[in-house]
Amino acid sequence: MPNALDGNPQGQKTALAMSTVAFTVCFAVWTIFAIIGIQIRQDLSLSETQFGLLVGTPILTGSLIRVVLGIWTDRYGGRVVFVATMLAAAVATFLLTYATTYPQMLIAALGVGIAGGSFAVGVAYVSRWYPPEKQGTALGIFGAGNVGSAVTKFLAPLVLVAFGWHTVAQVWAGALVVMAIIFWFTTKDDPVLVERRRTGEKPKSTWMELEPLKNVQVWRFSLYYFFVFGAFVALALWLPQYLIKVYGVDIRAAGMIAAFFSVPASLFRAYGGHLSDVYGARRVMYWTFLVSVVATFILSYPPTDYVVQGVNGPIAFHAEMGVVGFTVTIFILGFFMALGKAAVFKHIPVYYPGNVGSVGGLVGMIGGLGGFILPIVFGLLLDLTGLWTSCFMLLFLIALGSLTWMHFAVRQMEQEAAGEKLGELPAFPELQGMEKRSRKAVKQGAAILTDWRPQDPVFWAEKGRKIARRNLWLSIPALLLSFAIWQVWSVVVAKLPLVGFTFTTDQLFWLAALPGLSGATLRIFYSFMVPVFGGRLWTTLTTWSLIIPALGIGYAVQNPDTPYAILLLLALLCGFGGGNFASSMSNISFFFPKAEKGNALALNAGLGNLGVSVVQFVVPLAITAGIFGSLGGDPAMVKSATGEAPLWLQNAGFFFVPFIILSALGNWFGMNDIASAKASFSEQAVIFQRKHNWIMCWLYTGTFGSFIGYSAGFPLLTKTLFPDVNVLQFAFLGPLVGALSRSGTGWLADKYGGARVTFWAFVLMMIGVSGVLWFIGIKEQPNAFWGFFASFLLLFFATGVGNASTFQMIPAIMGKEMGRLMPQATPEQRRLQAEKESAAITGFTSAIAAFGAFFIPKGYGTSIAMTGGPDAALWAFLIFYVTCLAITWAVYTRKGGLLHDVERGRASPAAATA
Repeated sequence: MPNALDGNPQGQKTALAMSTVAFTVCFAVWTIFAIIGIQIRQDLSLSETQFGLLVGTPILTGSLIRVVLGIWTDRYGGRVVFVATMLAAAVATFLLTYATTYPQMLIAALGVGIAGGSFAVGVAYVSRWYPPEKQGTALGIFGAGNVGSAVTKFLAPLVLVAFGWHTVAQVWAGALVVMAIIFWFTTKDDPVLVERRRTGEKPKSTWMELEPLKNVQVWRFSLYYFFVFGAFVALALWLPQYLIKVYGVDIRAAGMIAAFFSVPASLFRAYGGHLSDVYGARRVMYWTFLVSVVATFILSYPPTDYVVQGVNGPIAFHAEMGVVGFTVTIFILGFFMALGKAAVFKHIPVYYPGNVGSVGGLVGMIGGLGGFILPIVFGLLLDLTGLWTSCFMLLFLIALGSLTWMHFAVRQMEQEAAGEKLGELPAFPELQGMEKRSRKAVKQGAAILTDWRPQDPVFWAEKGRKIARRNLWLSIPALLLSFAIWQVWSVVVAKLPLVGFTFTTDQLFWLAALPGLSGATLRIFYSFMVPVFGGRLWTTLTTWSLIIPALGIGYAVQNPDTPYAILLLLALLCGFGGGNFASSMSNISFFFPKAEKGNALALNAGLGNLGVSVVQFVVPLAITAGIFGSLGGDPAMVKSATGEAPLWLQNAGFFFVPFIILSALGNWFGMNDIASAKASFSEQAVIFQRKHNWIMCWLYTGTFGSFIGYSAGFPLLTKTLFPDVNVLQFAFLGPLVGALSRSGTGWLADKYGGARVTFWAFVLMMIGVSGVLWFIGIKEQPNAFWGFFASFLLLFFATGVGNASTFQMIPAIMGKEMGRLMPQATPEQRRLQAEKESAAITGFTSAIAAFGAFFIPKGYGTSIAMTGGPDAALWAFLIFYVTCLAITWAVYTRKGGLLHDVERGRASPAAATA
């Protein structure tokens, strides 16, 4: 009834205002046991479990009754049902003061819970006053009545201390009666009920009201509300005693601090409704669950004493969140819970306009049951574990499970449609299958590209190129930081002996090699993540993960007594940066057409590889100055040519933290997902049946594996062979040459063919490693270092060229192969399949090749340990390059090879079509 609604703005405002105030009073009564329950617990000597059952009982009643009250509101109107609900709850609350035993308290608490059922009444009543495009904001304002919980926490402790808990119950009951009277005389029946009476239309039967509840999506939709609302109610009840027991504050202070959770979790619900109207509920729900996962993880960490057995004795330190940190974190959690509550209820009146009462009642009931069940479980967990933070551990698991479930539901929905069909899907996956007309009420998120045709010249020129380049230029800094964190040990390890660490040469080579091992292993998994999770989300999460090793390094290197095992663990965590390359390349490959794919991947990888050079250039400078002041810790005094000098080795990790934060935020707000670039792991696993996947793994190990392995091992190898040379002055030049040659020679592969360029790259690499062997043999002669260094620069240059050309080969190979593998498919189907398999192969080959970052430094160490020099390892590398050269020629470049005709402009019709 949009016309009637738009013509009665005064009725809308009055209905919304009075409903919000009434719900605030009802919610204050519904959570009254959060305060008076503490005194009752002392009077009756209740256990933790008994207390949890007492405070949860009103929540149970208020939840279960919501479906019934919602149906009655649809049938008889919200005005009369709201007033009846408040009067019934007032009677039960007043009679509570006559209860003297625990069973009597439980019975009275059941009646008090009637106040919680008012939510279903208010949702149905308010929604009938507003058109669909304004219902999100209106229901968000109404839902802000949750602030009644904060009202109780602010005022009830004052009344309790002054007059006792009986007075609190009596005053709160009186407030319900007064509110019921005011509500009756200031509001009117909703327009739907008035129109039904005017036309003589009979209300729907109860069975018709319950019909939508058969839809399984509604039940899944309800379970999301279990966290955003149920956990809010549970914490509103649990926090006062948590604060009293954990932080030793009195009941008044506990109420005030708990209000820092309840207030934002209530008032900002109105803002959440506005955001849902403008941006769509899915985006709001993503932010809600992401922040909730982080917040509950922080809150769940119990106070802990650590004792590390150092060389000079035990090292003890204590980790615990203070009351200020707890208050700030709980405020943030409450804020995002408020947004989530509004986002969930944005959809009810839009998708079920004729069944708002029953559907809203069910959703509210499931959420309310969370408020009943969770306090009981909190008590049980406390009794079983003895950990007060166990309640947040449970909430962390629920939030993480909800986020995972929602995301995979979204991805599954998107995989089944693309283009215009995807644009018609609802903004929340649980509502798929609802009425098509209502879907337009929610705005589709701009982050998802539902129409992506990079091979279409018109589309590419008008729209595609700009979007693709934006994603590329956001991907490059994230990848650069990933390489920097991955290779930071190549600099740190060389400096560890200077600051007091006493490790053998073999132990130092292990530290330099382990990031390569973990990074390569992670790449195997990261290769398949972009089509599963989406490039935007996965790139953001993996960029955030770099903070863990960055901060860990910063703290660990400040103490020379830090155990070797801890440094080994941090070396493994640096592999997070190595793993990111596979997913980054896979993501960017989807954005560009075949003609520009080689250059785009070369830019992404080449400028990303600059992170290796950056870390070897910047870190030696950053560790010489106290750039973070007192926050960065004290320097170590080390010997130098001019005497002792301060060294802040911790800056090797701390320096990158602000850049990681900026890059992660840029990825989230600036990058896109491509709707058609969706595939499950099983769909991508077909690459394991492709022989060219394994051949390219071998060849790319020869190029990229050499680049990253030489980057990791060059500083330590040079320091070992030429101890009089300040290697860190030159070490960055090798990776710099390799990165620039990769980013600057991608056009060669696009123009002349990746296989031909790869062939000559291996020739140069063979020359380079031969030169290294020659100059190692005459290392005692003058200027031998410069010959050694020049040979390595040639090696780095050749690996960069080969890195770009091998990646250009992959889409060319799969484009050619699709004509043979899918002869009956359309050209578009072949193109999409070739892109998906190329992306997966690109990621997987980078994973296998990354093991070079482990085997080359470890090969040096093993060769030196067994033979006294690195010569044996270098001879093994030379033989490996010979096999790569032979394979490239035999399979791809010779006449009759797979890419011979393609690269010489004589592609077969099948290949051209593909």
